[in-house]
Amino acid sequence: MVYREEYPRPQFVRKEWLNLNGIWQFGFDDHNIGLKEKWFNKEHAFEHSIHVPFAYQSKLSGINDPSFHDWVWYRREFQIPKDWNDKYVILHFGAVDYRSWVYVNEQLVGFHEGGHVSFSFDITNYLNGGIETLVVRVEDPSTDETIPRGKQFWIEKSDKIWYTRTTGIWQTVWLEAISPTHLSKLRFTPEVDKGDITIDLEISGEYVGKEVEIEINFKDEIVCKDRLDIIDKFNKRSINLTNRKIFRTGFHHDGWNWTPEHPNLFDVIITLKNGNEIIDKIESYFGMRKIHTENGMVYLNNKPYYQKLVLDQGYWPEGLLTAPSDGDLKKDIELAISMGFNGCRKHQKVEDPRFLYWADRIGFLVWGECAANVFYSEDAVSRLTKEWIEIIERDYNHPCIVSWVPLNESWGIPQVRDNKQQQHHSLAMYHLIHSLDTTRLVISNDGWELTKSDICAIHNYKHGNKDESYQYEAFKEDLLTKENILSSKPAKRNIYSNSFKHDGEPILLTEFGGIGFKVGGVNGWGYTSVENEEEFINDYNRIMEAVYSSRILHGFCYTQLTDVEQEINGLLTYDRTPKCDLDKIKQINCGWHLETIKE
Repeated sequence: MVYREEYPRPQFVRKEWLNLNGIWQFGFDDHNIGLKEKWFNKEHAFEHSIHVPFAYQSKLSGINDPSFHDWVWYRREFQIPKDWNDKYVILHFGAVDYRSWVYVNEQLVGFHEGGHVSFSFDITNYLNGGIETLVVRVEDPSTDETIPRGKQFWIEKSDKIWYTRTTGIWQTVWLEAISPTHLSKLRFTPEVDKGDITIDLEISGEYVGKEVEIEINFKDEIVCKDRLDIIDKFNKRSINLTNRKIFRTGFHHDGWNWTPEHPNLFDVIITLKNGNEIIDKIESYFGMRKIHTENGMVYLNNKPYYQKLVLDQGYWPEGLLTAPSDGDLKKDIELAISMGFNGCRKHQKVEDPRFLYWADRIGFLVWGECAANVFYSEDAVSRLTKEWIEIIERDYNHPCIVSWVPLNESWGIPQVRDNKQQQHHSLAMYHLIHSLDTTRLVISNDGWELTKSDICAIHNYKHGNKDESYQYEAFKEDLLTKENILSSKPAKRNIYSNSFKHDGEPILLTEFGGIGFKVGGVNGWGYTSVENEEEFINDYNRIMEAVYSSRILHGFCYTQLTDVEQEINGLLTYDRTPKCDLDKIKQINCGWHLETIKE
């Protein structure tokens, strides 16, 4: 059994930690009586065992039950290492869907709402020094369409574009030992034009009189050593990395900047000291990366950059939202790159930080997205806003992320075309994210009915099957010019909501394709249909030829990387088996027509 043993927070690494993944006791609470009966007490017996961090709906959990159970409980015991006795002990959860109450030794230590990002509690004062008991109570309302649920279906059986739910713990649970005075926040902001990296540090505890040492390395070369005397909780330091050397600036190839072709990273060690005593030490990294738009194009590090993205749902047949292993996260990136893609749009999911780590290391662009609610309400607005604040807090330092996508295809804002309240929500998400992160692009409503947006992101599946030449020619014509694409109506929706219009932002085709190709005994659907590998490659070439003939598109996102449950429209099967020679897909993505490939 795989327990996901890798360190779960790759940009804020401490050495003293304890993984709590593995076998936990588990129980369903279908009548919501657990709180009244005090199931957080040691005496209560749970009827199941579960493999954490896999949700009970998944095969890897050991339970494999896809039916509705809105209330579930977890319990396990642990023991703190003896050398942690003078430390604070922090309990971390990678993600728990959706609401969670956490008990240590029968005492409530905290509550968290939001199913997709990390949270933690200081449990030091709840420990007894012996065998400790940890209990987690979870509520995941299966049919509530106002919570951010993404592709998790509110009907029991998966159908169409909706998949099996994920309830409860679905990312790593772990403990960490820290000193009473410690680094609590770390933020890297690259300023490529200046060659500077700005470092924001937050210190908790008795920080006055302490000092911080910063060491920055590039490919085992020490670039900078700096020391900062601490007189305040919040500290900011800007460090110039180029040091008047032209080959570091990006003038020669990419210099020391981060791109998919040259994923240059700076390794960082930050040490908090009290005199000669080390009281905290963090290992991290950053990349020098700039993304902006200009003259209708996207620029990466001040150079026009054509994005070739693939839609990635981030589901696995045995783990659902949880990758079976760290290697599986890495493998998905490597497979996408082998097909000529330089990035992905992580669709309706906040992905595990380990995926972002591999994207940083290997060189792979990521559009970060969030699980959406599908119905609009004031509660839905509040929930989505809270999750986005936590997403940016967690993932700000990853250079691979170049765009944020808070809304998709008018999900959660179904009347945004002419409803002023829902338009304000779209605008609020756009401006909120920019107020928290000035280093990335924001797409207001990916697909259609956009409001204010840094990219005009359009979905269009109207290319038809190979024998529907009229539909294909209309699709090709739609993409040909700016005028055509802005007047097109994919899914019978306007590209912009009423009172909004295109303002020169780059135009990208961010969903299309979805060729249905059945491999093996799995039945399902796609946006078009082919019968064999040759037809699959030919149809991919046909669709991509229309994309590349466009005079206005500055990038694309093809649907999709893998099959998912009843969807058989991936380039790979659900278990990541290629459906064809991937090198042929790569050559088509590189702009080679199929006739050239055959020659």
